[in-house]
Amino acid sequence: MEKIIEIKNLVKDYGHGRGVFDVSIDVTKGEVLGYLGPNGAGKSTTIRHLMGFAIPDSGKTYIKGKDTLKDRVVVMQDVSYIPGEVALPDLLTGRQVFEEQKALKNVKDDSFLKYLINLFKLDDSIVCKSMSLGSKRKIAIVSAFMSDPDVIILDEPSSGLDPEMQDIFIKLIEIEKGRGKTILLSSHIFREVDVSCDRIAIIKDGKIVSELNTEDLKHKNVTEYTVYFKDKKDMANSIDKLKKYKLVERQNLSSKYLVNADNIKDFVLNISKLEIKDLSQKVESLEDYFMSFYKEDIEYGVM
Repeated sequence: MEKIIEIKNLVKDYGHGRGVFDVSIDVTKGEVLGYLGPNGAGKSTTIRHLMGFAIPDSGKTYIKGKDTLKDRVVVMQDVSYIPGEVALPDLLTGRQVFEEQKALKNVKDDSFLKYLINLFKLDDSIVCKSMSLGSKRKIAIVSAFMSDPDVIILDEPSSGLDPEMQDIFIKLIEIEKGRGKTILLSSHIFREVDVSCDRIAIIKDGKIVSELNTEDLKHKNVTEYTVYFKDKKDMANSIDKLKKYKLVERQNLSSKYLVNADNIKDFVLNISKLEIKDLSQKVESLEDYFMSFYKEDIEYGVM
């Protein structure tokens, strides 16, 4: 598949553990990649470099094979972007914002613009200063999609939208994906990512800690097992024998593990050799999988 977005070994060190460190991500033509991580993990830093807004310490970012820093003017002609924080001209109406965007993006046919305005039930006659956060988000979304770009980069695009509008936004992403658009979607809304994205990259402390296909979770590729022990001695005996599986949580007489589908037979075989009281399983959701990387941080009050 043709690689449309390429981030290669990107490093930006702001000091004190802040920044991104050797981040590499590819997004192929017609693919939607979800980019997950809490505030401060490095999502926006990655996107700012991809947009040519910042100079990396090392590494490169490309869109359609062109360097997004050196060839930014050319690259951005067919790229739309929604930043994490939307700033609109206070004294302009939504309609005036769209007219400016039409001129900047050389949009001659505004039929798609009208479709988007109706889709999001947007009143574009209001002055931006008087708009709610949700309305400002709608302006940003419509502005990003109205020029029908091939590449769309979204940083928390639906933050501030009510549930109905979030559903409409998800519908729009699905439509655009069906039309072959390439989309990088940074979001903290798990349902949005789960429904819309083909693949997911998780970033923690500026480093990519996991990449997976969303279908892997939907098809029960990762299962959570809870092993219950009769006593602490039996539990202690299990630690070494189960160390190759991802430990999620350990309580008094139970341990939770994440097991890939390819390893389930092996896991059950190893469990059968132990003295256990009971065993339960739970198919893991995207949120469960994501939170497994941050569970220790939460327990110690980091997040």
